[in-house]
Amino acid sequence: MSAVFLNYPVWVWMMFFGFVAALLAFDLGVLHRKQQEISVAQSLKLSAFYICMGLLFGAWLWWYRGATAGLEYLTGYLIEKSLSMDNVFVIALIFSSLGIPRKYQHRVLFWGIIGVIVLRAIMIGLGAALVSQYQGVLVLFGIFLIYTGIKILFSEEQHSDIRDNRFYLWLRQRLRFTPTLHEEKFWVRGEDHQLAAGWWATPLLLTLILVEAADIVFAVDSIPAIFAITQDPFIVYTSNIFAILGLRALYFALAAMVHRFEYLKYALSVVLIFIGVKVCLVYLNHQGIVNFQIPTALSLSVTFGLLLAGVLFSLWKTRAEK
Repeated sequence: MSAVFLNYPVWVWMMFFGFVAALLAFDLGVLHRKQQEISVAQSLKLSAFYICMGLLFGAWLWWYRGATAGLEYLTGYLIEKSLSMDNVFVIALIFSSLGIPRKYQHRVLFWGIIGVIVLRAIMIGLGAALVSQYQGVLVLFGIFLIYTGIKILFSEEQHSDIRDNRFYLWLRQRLRFTPTLHEEKFWVRGEDHQLAAGWWATPLLLTLILVEAADIVFAVDSIPAIFAITQDPFIVYTSNIFAILGLRALYFALAAMVHRFEYLKYALSVVLIFIGVKVCLVYLNHQGIVNFQIPTALSLSVTFGLLLAGVLFSLWKTRAEK
């Protein structure tokens, strides 16, 4: 795995992590030093800032590695951002089910990013190592994406109450949780709050764990999808992280109008099927079975076009909604 990641100089990785760390420090240390409710306008501004930073990094990568790498980064960025949209709906469900005030939601999302940085590195590293050793894994990725796309296309299931979730029930049985929130704290001492002595987890920590678990579940779709575009782990990882940074910042705006994207899932399902076909073609080309490739620029155009159509159609169909 280390050999795969070291295809880039160490200073490039250090620059990326330093850039992300500076963004997070600016976010928490300057913009959100105090716990406060984030308005839709603030959410849009913060998201625009992170999108600019992500595109700036993509422009640098284009200059450093060429147009192919730049297009792969942009395509991966767009795919991750779009496939994570449903994750926003699940996070909104978690917050509402556990009664987390908007005032403390940014804290959960912020620390969730730290977990994403670590967990995505592990998952992408394993995926890259598998692909580099066993090209046949690409076919499994493709079939899985096609299956997932078809399942979403014909699924009529709605997200259920998070309190019925098995993982939620398992956590409630294994950890000691305080009955109420204690401001922005994840842990408190029981003796300070008329509880049994020792450390107690708060519902805010439970929320953070559930948000991280949701991200792992959705990464199972998005990471193989980006491997269809490129097998370069640096591009896969950086496009993932910048897309998630922007999406988490956009959460408060999306959560306010989540009902307006009712038909977006159909566009996402077609995107998954398209990318699943592309990733299968990557393997078949490597084996010399076929001689047909879908160019990265075409992948970017098709993905963007499908998502734009899905968003516009959803907004038009739900135009009577508040």
